[in-house]
Amino acid sequence: MAIVEKSVLIMRTPQQMFDLVDRVEDYPQFLPWCGATELISRTAEITAARIHINFRGIKAHFATENPKDPPHWMNINLREGPFRRLDGGWRFTALGDAGCKVEFRLHYEFSSRILEKALGPVFSVIVNTFVDSFVKRAHHVYG
Repeated sequence: MAIVEKSVLIMRTPQQMFDLVDRVEDYPQFLPWCGATELISRTAEITAARIHINFRGIKAHFATENPKDPPHWMNINLREGPFRRLDGGWRFTALGDAGCKVEFRLHYEFSSRILEKALGPVFSVIVNTFVDSFVKRAHHVYG
């Protein structure tokens, strides 16, 4: 099982960062590995979506159902995909009036060794650059 934990301090509000994470339909615009997304449902309490990976010749997809408490946190729970386990979440902690601490944590394990060999290296690149991609997106969207 792999565990990824990243955090960053950014001069954006928790609400701004939360909104970027919750807008899964925008992911293909700024995540180079994301071929497409499908918003399954979005309510005040849960966002469910399917994400299609298209990176370095590898194609796969997975879906998550993510309970949330805007703008404080969003959990990540596997709904379907090539994983035995995929869970974690985002935390957004206000730092003064304009800044926040963004924390991302993800635990994942592929459902088979074959999938681990095929998808593992690609997924490792994806999750290890995830937070940086959202920071870059925040600078692009919010100036």
